[in-house]
Amino acid sequence: MSKLVLKLGGIIMISLLVVLLPLGYVANKIFTNFYYSEVQSEIGELSQKYAHTITSLDDQEMINMFKNLADLTNKEIYIVDNMGKVIADSGEHKTDLTKEDMNELSSGQSIQKRFHGSNKESTHLGLGYPIMNSGTFQGAFFVLASINDIQEPIEKIKDLLLLSAVGALFLALGITFVVAKKMSDPLLEMERATREIAKGNLDIRVDISSRDEVGSLAKAINDLALETNRYRTNRREFLANISHELRTPMSYLKGYAEVLKKGLYQTEEEKQDYLTIIEDETDRLVLLISDLFDLSKMEEGKIDLQLERLDLTEVLDTTLFKHKIELEKKGLSLQKQIGNHIPFIEADGMRLEQIFTNLLGNAIRYTNKGYIHVKVWSAKNNVYVSIEDTGVGISDEELALIFERFHRVEKSRSRELGGTGLGLAIVKNLVELQHGTISASSQVDKGTRFQLSFPIAE
Repeated sequence: MSKLVLKLGGIIMISLLVVLLPLGYVANKIFTNFYYSEVQSEIGELSQKYAHTITSLDDQEMINMFKNLADLTNKEIYIVDNMGKVIADSGEHKTDLTKEDMNELSSGQSIQKRFHGSNKESTHLGLGYPIMNSGTFQGAFFVLASINDIQEPIEKIKDLLLLSAVGALFLALGITFVVAKKMSDPLLEMERATREIAKGNLDIRVDISSRDEVGSLAKAINDLALETNRYRTNRREFLANISHELRTPMSYLKGYAEVLKKGLYQTEEEKQDYLTIIEDETDRLVLLISDLFDLSKMEEGKIDLQLERLDLTEVLDTTLFKHKIELEKKGLSLQKQIGNHIPFIEADGMRLEQIFTNLLGNAIRYTNKGYIHVKVWSAKNNVYVSIEDTGVGISDEELALIFERFHRVEKSRSRELGGTGLGLAIVKNLVELQHGTISASSQVDKGTRFQLSFPIAE
């Protein structure tokens, strides 16, 4: 039996005992008081009736009648005169009637006393009522009930309560064991699964047997394994991509540097071509290293932003102008739709340009014909920007992953066209750091649309 089952079972059993013990005690008290009250009420009514019925303590026939009645009703009688002297006793009872008791009786009040029989174990509860004749106190009439007769049903009730409590305890013990085991088995399975995940077995899955919090935890563990596996796969691909991206320019740099060093060129023009290649590959390395550096700073939360009120349309126009040559080279048209009186936003101009540069660069890179459509508008408390192309598009499966750090859409095509899979992850981080949002929609072979929003500056 697992420790968890024992702990859960122990907690439930202790909780049950904490409830049952006070409940049993209170129930016992309620039944005891109720039965005693019933007996007291019964002998009180009888003593009052008998006291009102008796006319003279000297009438021996009436006294004998009450003795016979006591045998029939199983209730003893005890009659005393106004001095406390015993006139009649259906048994052999003794009690101490004090002066205070007689004063209470003579004033018309009833009293309750304990009576002891000849047998020391025989005890009776007696309730006496004054006998009055023409307003004169003549004596008192006591009706007695055996304490043993009262205790016997009370003891039976106690035994019944105890038996019920024990039965409930054993029933609860069985239910507790079943429930605790049912709760602990999925948790133990999840423990084994998480240990396997920690060892690197990311293909393991937990059975989801319910839709409660335990089922939700099992689903979270499965999602963790899935995401961790995807992260590991993308990370491997990312490292492979980075290695390729680094190796290619480094190979160019080393190769053409050796050519220049050894003078293995024919003309000055050929030399300039080699220098241009070296310069281009150096720029490519700088861009790659810059992306890696930016991503690292974002993950550590150390990126610095110079936030200020600025005109988003000016930054966008500057970025579009820088991409003018690329658009013309690919024969793509640029469509701009910028609203009037666009409010200022609070952002970092350089980082905002970096966002637009990345999105426009991707749009141009993956669009072979058609146009790039850029739209700016404001609504409520936000300024919106959309960048739409008529390129190759992205599948629904890939679209859900495009903002992940190490993800690249169609790896072979991405490597051919350039890119490391870091750009959109950096864009998303930069947008969110400036209190904005970004979303994407796409259709394969029809194009992709990115929409950004930034809050209007106060």
